[in-house]
Amino acid sequence: MAIRKQNFFQRYRKVILFNKNLILSGVISFLAGALTTQIYALFDSNNLSNALITLLIGYCVYIPFFAFLFYRDNKSRYVDPLTGKKNSKNIKEDTKKLFETFSVSEIIFIVTKLFIHYSLLQSSVQPYQALTLAELTAWGVFLISINTGIKVVKLFK
Repeated sequence: MAIRKQNFFQRYRKVILFNKNLILSGVISFLAGALTTQIYALFDSNNLSNALITLLIGYCVYIPFFAFLFYRDNKSRYVDPLTGKKNSKNIKEDTKKLFETFSVSEIIFIVTKLFIHYSLLQSSVQPYQALTLAELTAWGVFLISINTGIKVVKLFK
């Protein structure tokens, strides 16, 4: 049983680390968003503005944090083992693949999250509760979408 677990982890290590980075970044982004939506609701009752500003703050936290974690876990792929120098070809290829995958997945995430968050705020649900439900639902859809995307673009060969 232990050997099977080890083989599974070795086989899917990069995908597991990728998803770990997504989830860690998402948790930090969620916390920033929860604080933002609640504070914003104290000063303005415009639900659409609340949802949009919360989304923007979330991305300002999420993207740099994910980029840092992804690079940290994959930096060995970006160094030529013979020369010890950065392999810009691999960096460009991975950046392109990540951009393609994230573009589609993030559009799906944004539409899902904004629609649910705004609808719940319109229904007089507390801001942090609306954000929590919107975020969890959008993340479920996003994780399916992005994992499908990384397989399609063959991010991890």
